[in-house]
Amino acid sequence: MKHRTLNLRIRLASLALVVGAGVAISSAALAEEDKGTINLAYVEWSSEVASTNVIAAALEQAGYEVDLTSLSAAAMFQALSTGDADAIVAAWLPTTHADYMERIGDSVEDLGVNLDGTKLGLVVPEYTDVDSIADLNDNADSFNNEIIGIDPGAGLMGLAEEAVDTYDLELRLRSGSDATMVAALSNAINNEEDIVVTSWTPHWMFARWDLKYLEDSEEVFGGAEQIHTVVRQGLAEDMPEAYAILDAFEWTPEQMGEVMLMNQEDGSDPYENAKQWVEDNQEVVEQWLNN
Repeated sequence: MKHRTLNLRIRLASLALVVGAGVAISSAALAEEDKGTINLAYVEWSSEVASTNVIAAALEQAGYEVDLTSLSAAAMFQALSTGDADAIVAAWLPTTHADYMERIGDSVEDLGVNLDGTKLGLVVPEYTDVDSIADLNDNADSFNNEIIGIDPGAGLMGLAEEAVDTYDLELRLRSGSDATMVAALSNAINNEEDIVVTSWTPHWMFARWDLKYLEDSEEVFGGAEQIHTVVRQGLAEDMPEAYAILDAFEWTPEQMGEVMLMNQEDGSDPYENAKQWVEDNQEVVEQWLNN
């Protein structure tokens, strides 16, 4: 596998930009059929790591070289709008990433849903007595007076801040990352302690532990969302076959969950896991490639 860094020069007037290192994916077996390079951006959520690596492996099977770049949510959408990234399969709509989509406007094209059946909200262990967000204040001490969040640029964190205001919560919302949130959750469960975190479905942690969403009577977190594929304007003309594959890409939460669980194994490589899943699910992949 050849590694390459995708250098991004993105200027954001109002968005804080955190650029991760780019990781190039290539397939030596398909070198003779190389049809060009597709630049995919993604956020470091377990769901998006899984989906982005899987579509990358599928595009490689079709003869493309694929560069992957991990970015903050703000930078991911900005990179797409400027053409530094060709596509993302990580847009949570209509709520989580709505502000970003509105800001970049006509510079991108929404190809529609690639995964249906998502959910956002505040999550606690199943053994926790609290069942609703409205009851958090009465039990704040049990949760160490805090809500454990993810990266501050995530749309989910914006909704969590809105929930704090709407429910007049006395708990402090702590930002971090998906990894730090899961680590805190794991530690609490191992010690049979109460904890409340910001989370979403699909996420592998629901397969590992018994968890529940707190009831959101004010519907701050909205209803179910979908994950969309979004591409830069002009990709259809520049790379029509790759555009068609991205347009056809669609899978289920159960299929994504398989890959996410594979990625949680010690020492596992998301790229290698994606290649294995693609190899084991050729009937599904062929539907994307031969649309």
